[in-house]
Amino acid sequence: MSLGVLLSTARTASEVLESILTHVRPYKWYAFDAAVACTAVSTLLRWLRTPRRQVHTTQLRGPPSESFLYGVDKHILDAENSGDVYETWAQEYGPVYAIPSIWGNKRIVLNDPKAIAHFYSKDTWTYIHIPIHRKTIANLLGKGLLWAYGENHKRQRKSLTPAFSIAAIRQLTSIFYDSAYKAKGAWDAFIESNGGDSALIEVQNWMNHISLDTIGLAGFSHNFGALQGKNAHVTEVLDTFNASPRSKAAETAFLLIVLAFPFLADVPMLRSRLIQKLNVAMEEISNVLLSRTQKELEMGVVGGKEERSIIGLLIKGANEESEFQLTKEEVMAQMKVLLLAGYETTSISLSWALLELSRNPDVQTKLRNELLQHGEDPTYDQLTNSLPYLDAVVHEILRIHPPAVEITRIAIEDDVIPLSEPVRTKTNQLVDSLTIAKDTLITVSLESMNRSAAMWGEDAKMFRPSRWLEDAHGQDGIPAKAKEIQGHRHLLTFVDGPRTCLGKNFAVTEFKAVLTVLVKNFIFELRDGVDSKIEIGRGTRPKIAGEVGCKLPLHVRPYVA
Repeated sequence: MSLGVLLSTARTASEVLESILTHVRPYKWYAFDAAVACTAVSTLLRWLRTPRRQVHTTQLRGPPSESFLYGVDKHILDAENSGDVYETWAQEYGPVYAIPSIWGNKRIVLNDPKAIAHFYSKDTWTYIHIPIHRKTIANLLGKGLLWAYGENHKRQRKSLTPAFSIAAIRQLTSIFYDSAYKAKGAWDAFIESNGGDSALIEVQNWMNHISLDTIGLAGFSHNFGALQGKNAHVTEVLDTFNASPRSKAAETAFLLIVLAFPFLADVPMLRSRLIQKLNVAMEEISNVLLSRTQKELEMGVVGGKEERSIIGLLIKGANEESEFQLTKEEVMAQMKVLLLAGYETTSISLSWALLELSRNPDVQTKLRNELLQHGEDPTYDQLTNSLPYLDAVVHEILRIHPPAVEITRIAIEDDVIPLSEPVRTKTNQLVDSLTIAKDTLITVSLESMNRSAAMWGEDAKMFRPSRWLEDAHGQDGIPAKAKEIQGHRHLLTFVDGPRTCLGKNFAVTEFKAVLTVLVKNFIFELRDGVDSKIEIGRGTRPKIAGEVGCKLPLHVRPYVA
């Protein structure tokens, strides 16, 4: 069969699928039959498009497939550290290579800084979320900034940008400290009730609540009261996720099944019920906050300083007179993103920070000495510019433990990706660019790039904050190769391009402020000593081996000068 006939068939199959989805009424089909039919047609479409991708996309070397259904995806998900797997393949096949994926598809993996910079520059335009990811984002968070692409993404981002300016974050810094001091007060009382010397505290849950209360106050002037033990619906649902006894193997199996059979994401089960409950709770809170702030604006209560809050600017974006209009649904979606991101990302980084400081008491002592020498709580500008070792510790955590480990996008048009060095193709040819056909999957391992020995040197896997410090000649310890990576401080933790994390300045400032309060006032030690075994719990959360859920119990004792 010729390529032209295949493509013609693909168009016909596409029309059939569209007809099924558009014209067949649910009551005429059993849900499972309809889902299987759609999956079968979708799989056929992918198979029929393969010849075009093979003709138009550079054929790269890579590892052999382990399964037609899963490719090597199960191997990646089963690995203790997926970044190390990608790095091993890069050493064997070069800085760009192809890996087998779900249903016989292939993904091109980029480990080349120039290629990654080009890829990110076209994110939301040429490269967008794969369909299952977009569907998940839409179901959980709505069609906001994370979901949008192209002009829609550009419009939404412009409406949100003022809320995350330096001036805006400077005014929010006191809220970061307030949340940290609430935790300090609770810990002081708990330690006192345990005899006054020390106490075993499950710190990860506290980091979650610090982050949630902070985004509530800084984003919406709303106190969730998580640090005071209030039983808010959002806190309850999110804590349930972290307390889940589901093993990593079960998590992997679930993810692989959904990737292979996307319709199963809609089948009711514990995870989907929790997500639905979370969605309802976030919707209720968003509605209340939106309604309250709109009334305050109409009455003239909110003005000046308050109008620069995240919620105030979201509502301004929804106003018909605004240059960058947001629909009510988009405003709600942004609020959900802020709530979930406020709970997840910074809390993960803070948990890893307390863990690494417990494993490296010399680093903890050096950081405490810098903070104590500074004296009073640093201002925003001092947090940013005057505490080099704090900055080094924070960015070393962000480097070695990124909250998200990889991203995958699909090309919606043909492209050519330049390379910083030639690579050898499957046919042994050297090429200095890649031709990418529409529908090609592209993956970047953030973890691999952040921890690559080729980029960061032989000690890349080590927690070593001193690499960020400047010597007497003003030179830091960042290798020249790592400096080729375009991203915040040569890291891909906040990605890059149009999808660079809008809240990175918010997150880094909160991270520094909370760490300042906790390290100045407490000494942290691992329950079972510095050689305690650490595992990865849900997502990228650390946990002490053997603990149910994502528990991180540490010995905490007050620092006495």
